[in-house]
Amino acid sequence: MRFSINYSLKMNKKTNVLGMLFFGVSMIGFAQEQTETTVEQLDEVVISDSRFKLKRENSGKTVIKISQKEIENNQGRSISELINTKSGIEINGSKSVEGQTISSFIRGGNNRQVIVLIDGVQVNDPSLVSNEFDLRLLDLSTIESIEIIKGAASTLYGNAAATAVINITTKKASSKKISANFLTVVGTNQTQDDLNYYGTSFTNNVSVNGSLEKFTYLASFGNRFAEGLSAFKGDNAEKDPFSSFNTNVKLGYEVSDAFEISTFGSYNKFKTDIDGFRSVSPYDFMDTNNRYISEQTRFGVSPKFTYHNGSVQVNAAITKIDRASISDFGETPTEAESFVVDAFNKYVFNDTFYTIIGLNYSDYKSVFLAEEGYTNTDPYLNVVYVSDFGLNINAGTRFNNHSAYGSHLVYSLNPSYSIPVNSGYAKVFGSYATSFIAPNLSQLFGLYSPNPDLEPEENTTIEGGLEFSSKKVFRINGVYFNRKEENSIIYGFPMYENATTDATVHGFEVEAELKTIKDLSISANYTFTEMKDGVRLRVPKHKANASLGYNFCENTFASLNYQFNDSRLDVGNVDLESYSLVDFYVSHNILKNKVKLFGSVTNLFNEDYLEVSGYTTKGRNINLGLNINL
Repeated sequence: MRFSINYSLKMNKKTNVLGMLFFGVSMIGFAQEQTETTVEQLDEVVISDSRFKLKRENSGKTVIKISQKEIENNQGRSISELINTKSGIEINGSKSVEGQTISSFIRGGNNRQVIVLIDGVQVNDPSLVSNEFDLRLLDLSTIESIEIIKGAASTLYGNAAATAVINITTKKASSKKISANFLTVVGTNQTQDDLNYYGTSFTNNVSVNGSLEKFTYLASFGNRFAEGLSAFKGDNAEKDPFSSFNTNVKLGYEVSDAFEISTFGSYNKFKTDIDGFRSVSPYDFMDTNNRYISEQTRFGVSPKFTYHNGSVQVNAAITKIDRASISDFGETPTEAESFVVDAFNKYVFNDTFYTIIGLNYSDYKSVFLAEEGYTNTDPYLNVVYVSDFGLNINAGTRFNNHSAYGSHLVYSLNPSYSIPVNSGYAKVFGSYATSFIAPNLSQLFGLYSPNPDLEPEENTTIEGGLEFSSKKVFRINGVYFNRKEENSIIYGFPMYENATTDATVHGFEVEAELKTIKDLSISANYTFTEMKDGVRLRVPKHKANASLGYNFCENTFASLNYQFNDSRLDVGNVDLESYSLVDFYVSHNILKNKVKLFGSVTNLFNEDYLEVSGYTTKGRNINLGLNINL
């Protein structure tokens, strides 16, 4: 399989992707006649809120589950674009120029209050101000599923899990001896004022995987290149190209029926031209020749021993990060390392009590003017009770032991009660949880406005909600949340500082999924977020998403997606206007689902809007892709 088509298109700026899309869609007109299939509706299972496989009706948290099918119906998107369609979540920068920094605002929080897991291992960058994991390093085509727990989850996942945990599971090896997958996408990358429809965005991914008796393997490589846009929104601005590549290897071996071990390694890199500032003024954003390079290398191992009613597992990983920012002020290289070990024992008592007891150790280092670091050593306990009369309780505690800030106890109580209703259930749930968030190394010792005297931030979160579900027809839920922040770390002048007053964020979310008509699926969500005290930048008070999907036949699928973002406040008291976006997607499988053609149009009506003041956003863009499974 050759991918030279992408690069020849890149060289030929006359490539008209709109014409290619129309050609692809015309092929769908020859779709096979619809065939009748019988699909058994299974109970949806969630894992992240307890680390056990529990039916959704027995979970007391609001868990968003993005399945492999949903990922396949969003091919061509980035992971941040997909997550941004979910309730309570604003991934700022996901619709701007490719090199734009991504900020995760979930339930009115910020990056430093969100934890990202990849295959059970926490990932972050201790050299960044918010200590977050950069979602631009991930390739959506390598991901099997995503679960997002909204609300505090510090008892299970530790320091900083105050507003959400994004739990990413990568693809597993095929049961065949050898399988392969090839993905290629060609698209435009243009603004609202420059609709030339040239092919200037290229994505490729290849994966080889399989099983040889007790041994499993998977190796994948992906790359992405995009140009055509400038980060700075202005006339005659210089275009800022973006390129990335991802390499992943996963190996597993079943030593016996009771013991298995898996290892992984990954190398991810991206580089981008990005515009910046020509003075120390935060409002002097200009068309500059700045560049940004980020590399991350990860290695990990996960042995697991299974015994009667339980298992012992260890997830360990070491990560090395190299970044460099290059501007007129010179080059600023940054090095960081992390070592994370999570060892835990899970035990089930007669499908009624589920217990997990563990120890999490993490060691973070970063080089600024000198090497700085800290460690966490956290024992934790979590218990789940699932009764036969509808009552469910999820409770836990963690003892945070921070090398610089001492010991802090966090805890959570999450009861729920469900009753059967026809073929589904009705559920009421609530939660009370605390979180501890230590200052990050960059805030304490970094090159820009550090303050070594910062105090830890502490959060208290209260939730309450209702959920109704009919397995074959609909699911609808609503939840109210209220989070109080003490010692919030804010950017002051001339350094970071703890806020002198507490901040309170509250709001509510509503989600609905409907399947009242055969082959037609409808989903929608709405989020209201309000700062009762304090200020949050770029967080919309009102946000809504809606999706309409239809299977025209067994092999042909199409969807329309809508998003509304309310007005937001940005740096310098700039008011960003509200906006609405509509996206279209269509796919068709041929050759017994071995070949898939797909196309998409994003920002269908070419809405002109801003995510960040002064930065470019994408206009109407078209993608056309091919996916081959062997």
